[in-house]
Amino acid sequence: MIDYQLLKLTHLTCVVLSITGFTLRAGLMLAGSSLLRRRWVRTLPHFVDSLLFFSGLGLAYNLHQYPGTSPWLTAKLMALVLYVVFGAVALRGCNLPRRLTALILAYASFAYIVHTAVTKNPIPWS
Repeated sequence: MIDYQLLKLTHLTCVVLSITGFTLRAGLMLAGSSLLRRRWVRTLPHFVDSLLFFSGLGLAYNLHQYPGTSPWLTAKLMALVLYVVFGAVALRGCNLPRRLTALILAYASFAYIVHTAVTKNPIPWS
């Protein structure tokens, strides 16, 4: 079994890399940069996000908390789906107003995920 502290460090590192990469790609998108079409710019985020997801699964397994049985983890997983959808629209949407709206919603989803992970509470205002 993988050490819990190593899994947590991997997960938190990937969280920082994921949001940093998303922010950089959003900046490139807003600037209209051709760098967004580079292969490594398109594939590296998938590697980081996959490692983030699987380290999260490992943490859930180690903690014996699973989506569907732990409300905070269920909410976090649903917010993750929203983050991915909003992020995809923000980076590949058809017009700038839609992209900006999706970008704001992606950041809001990310903030909710982090808040829920830290507090273990799916209700942010309680």
